[in-house]
Parts: sequence; C-alpha cells; structure tokens
Amino acid sequence: MLASIRDLSSSQPVNGLCQLAHVPRCTYYRHLQQSPKAIDPYETELQSRIQSLCIEFPRYGYRMVTKQLQADGCRVNHKRILRLMRRDNLLCVRKRHWISTTQSNHRYLVYPNLAREHTVDGPNQLWVADITYIRLAWEFIYLAVLLDSYSRLAIGWALDRSLETSLTLTALQMALKRRGVQPGLIHHSDRGVQYASDDYTALLRHHNITISMSRKGNPYDNAKVESFMKTLKQNEVYLVEYRSLDDAQTNIAHFLQNVYNQRRLHSSLGYQTPQAFEDRFNAQSNLEATLSA
Repeated sequence: MLASIRDLSSSQPVNGLCQLAHVPRCTYYRHLQQSPKAIDPYETELQSRIQSLCIEFPRYGYRMVTKQLQADGCRVNHKRILRLMRRDNLLCVRKRHWISTTQSNHRYLVYPNLAREHTVDGPNQLWVADITYIRLAWEFIYLAVLLDSYSRLAIGWALDRSLETSLTLTALQMALKRRGVQPGLIHHSDRGVQYASDDYTALLRHHNITISMSRKGNPYDNAKVESFMKTLKQNEVYLVEYRSLDDAQTNIAHFLQNVYNQRRLHSSLGYQTPQAFEDRFNAQSNLEATLSA
C-alpha cells in the first residue's frame, strides 16, 4: 500500500492518497526515509575506481585520489571522494618507524653542505642519494637510490646483501649511464662511509661532479630523498613479502620505473608524476630555444 502511494504521489496529492488508504502521513514519510535510494551507476563506477587506486597507492589520501581521478578525466571534487572513501573505510596503511643505516664514523674526508643554499631550477643540477634497508624472511638487504632533486625522478638504484661501497657505486653508475653529466652538477648525500669512500668520491670527481654532504645527525639536509624512502616503504616494500633478493630486485625496479616515476602523483610537483614534470620542463626549454633561435 505504501509503495502504491509513492508511485502515485507524482500525480496525486499525498494527503489525499493517505486518506483513501487510511494511512497516516507520518507513516508514509517514515517509509520513504527507510526505503533504499536508487543506485547511481556513475557513483558505483567511481567507487570501483577509488578502490583500485587505493590498492595501487595505499598511502593516497582523499585529496591525492581526487587529483589522480581528475588527471584520468573524471569530473569529481574532493568532498565526494572523501564521502565515498569514508563509506568504504579506505584507510591508509599505518607508518612504521624509520631506522638509520648511516655509518659516519670513518677516516674519509667529509665535504661541506652545498645543497642547502643551492637553488634548483631544472634537471641534472642536484642529485640526492641515500640508502635504506629492506627485511626479507631470513635476512636484510639494502637499497641505494639516487634522485634528481628537481623532479624527484629516480635515476639510479641498486640492491645487495652488503652495505659495501659497491652498492652505492652500482646505483651511481646507473644514474651516470641514464642521465649523463652537465656542468655544475652537485651530488648530495649523508656522511655515510659508502659515499665518503675513496672509490665513490673518485668516480664523482672523474665526472667533474661537485660533492656535498649533510651536516652530522641532520636528516633534514637530505629531506627529499628521505621522503622518497618513506614513500617507497609504504607503497611497495611493506605491502609485499619478497621471497628472495632477485624477487625484491624485480618488484622494486618495477615500482621505481613504472609506478613511482611514471604513475604516482607528487603533491610538491603540482600533482604531476616525476616523469611528466620533467617532460614538461624539457618541452618548455625546447620551445624557448626554438623561439630564441
């Protein structure tokens, strides 16, 4: 009976329909409030896309999810995304404690911090480097990474069971092969023995790269790469149980090259990916060079 009143209410007064059916109006309106709302097909599709994004990027909050959906062509605002994420209980993965891998008690020369006062306005002006540990089932392995400070693009990396200088050398050699060297390039790292060693600094000097190191016990001097390491742990390492060193190398290389560089938005880059941010700079530089020629 209440459903019939609802169906006829678009053409007949509700008061009259309730009187004919001998149903109090309050009963009818209570029925309306308890009736399930019509399913919005667009919202159902949107929920599915949000869930997929939260699986791919577990540390994304509602603002980052909104930016990613907008970049993918969806017409959405952050309020709607927040409502849908709350409804589905799409919470971020909890953070874990950071552990230092820096060993700065060594006999090698420590270089002054040049990066702190250096203004970066393009790629290949400042590279930043760091090391972190990764726990496997039965052992620890170590990851060395170099980023371009301008775009936060991961340009070199290496994994190994050892914290010897060969780890950082492999990452540096990869960066040199992929990027080359421009005049005035600065390499910045902490004071760890791997970066201060004779072999590592000799390779930097061979390519005329200026060496810079953080102040002792001050992780904020290398904040960009420290932030990157947290992103890597929370979006890849903590979500996967690597079976072996080879398994970790395959998965982490895929994350760095295909997810972090190419897919994951970065809030400090105006919600662009590192690769897109750098490509945009290069396109603008080429256009200015063409116009000035």
